Amino acid sequence: MTTEQTTAANGFAYTLTRTLNAPAAKVWQAWTTPEQYTQWAGAAAGSVEMDVRPGGVWKATMVTPDGGQFPLTGSYLEVAEHRRLVTGMDVPGKPEPAAMTMELDEQDDQHTRIVLSQTCDTAEERDMAEQGSTMLLDSLTTFLAAEKRD
Repeated sequence: MTTEQTTAANGFAYTLTRTLNAPAAKVWQAWTTPEQYTQWAGAAAGSVEMDVRPGGVWKATMVTPDGGQFPLTGSYLEVAEHRRLVTGMDVPGKPEPAAMTMELDEQDDQHTRIVLSQTCDTAEERDMAEQGSTMLLDSLTTFLAAEKRD
């Protein structure tokens, strides 16, 4: 996985890139289907709702390794099936959602390059978001590998 951190004039950004052993349609389905997302993303069973369309909303209750739970909500800002998904996450006290972009580039029928990127207001927010996104990519990679074996 390649990682890039930048400090732009308008904030602190990160970009994570990884090649997954799955076609883009399978990666998209894992990321946008509540039942599959719950299996790999660390969400509480039954807590994930997704209306994957521009302006559609999503929610999930994430479970930390120590058993803590925290609810997340947001909306879909941009949807280009199997190619690009811009997700906004509601942040208490902020007027605009924190936007994360996922881009998929199918390399061949069994490999897809995924790029996650986000711009945050502070270096601390960026580092926390990057850590969370790295964990998501690790879990997604494991989930897709298990799916391939089945």
